[in-house]
Amino acid sequence: MASASSTRRDEPAQRAAAAAELRPAYLIHGDDHAAIAERRAGLRALAEKRGGAASVEVLEGDAATPASVAQTLATMTLALGARVIIVEGVERWRRADAERDLLPALASIPPQTTLALFAREEQRAKAPEGIAKAVERAGGLIVTHMTVKPWELARWARGQAARLGLLLDGAAAQALVAQVGGRQQRLLRELEKLALEADVSGDGRRAPAALDADEVQRRAAHSAQWRAYALADAVLAGDRREAVACYVRLREQGESLSGLIYAMARRLREALELARRMERGQPTSELTRGMPAGAAKRLLADVSRADPERLRRALIALAELELNTRGGAPLSGARSPTAAMDEDSAALLALARMTR
Repeated sequence: MASASSTRRDEPAQRAAAAAELRPAYLIHGDDHAAIAERRAGLRALAEKRGGAASVEVLEGDAATPASVAQTLATMTLALGARVIIVEGVERWRRADAERDLLPALASIPPQTTLALFAREEQRAKAPEGIAKAVERAGGLIVTHMTVKPWELARWARGQAARLGLLLDGAAAQALVAQVGGRQQRLLRELEKLALEADVSGDGRRAPAALDADEVQRRAAHSAQWRAYALADAVLAGDRREAVACYVRLREQGESLSGLIYAMARRLREALELARRMERGQPTSELTRGMPAGAAKRLLADVSRADPERLRRALIALAELELNTRGGAPLSGARSPTAAMDEDSAALLALARMTR
């Protein structure tokens, strides 16, 4: 895999290149999974804007191996016009398989065909080395979405603000990160909102584009951490409608699925342990020692209404969801039917099981 420094392009350039035309090939990779999902949606929307003149195929799970991708490229279709092939799970490929099966096919992509390879990377799961160079040789585009290190977020936010026409000093950028949280997509959405508000004042005149720390603290939204807890509490209470609504809001603002899984798992384990201790007759004062009174009262009420068996089933469903988002069980025969789904569809099905 090519390094981020050699493949990354600034966001406006990437969007302009994508909007101009469909390239023969793309490699969209990195550890910012929310940005990668947004890029996939944008690419698919670009293809579908062509109406009946374009066909879109999606290869996921067992159907997304280097050999099957090469075979799909070589297969003739009856569709007229552009053909877009979206491939998920490239981070799970072995280098030898990619070099043997796919790299030769990338050298001769058929006309009017676009191959989009998506790699949601983390730790050792990376797009195989060599794919980036092969995509570039095919006239394609490499797009790298990497999360910014926590100590670099304020500087990153200042750069994004400048691109949107906002002037933030160091203190204002630090205040924004402290108040909104560390998710890049969430920060970007908040900057876009601030830019829209600063562009025109209430009487139609242009307002100053410079914001200080006090202005940021007054106008910017607070961190979405409490909403993650609200999602976990809705699951604990078995409130499916509220759980789905919380999940959709959190994902729209760029929260990662792995972070939401962690919040839900922590709450469910805490509740299950509390339920077991209540069954053993421990006094409630001991169960909630150290907790704020209001939070303790709500938690005890939710746990007393919850069936411990449902909590255990919910934890199993959550563990299965986490496994599926990491590629599924190693053996294909042991994988669940939802392993090939996109992560939001799998998550919504898991929420339905967890609140049943």
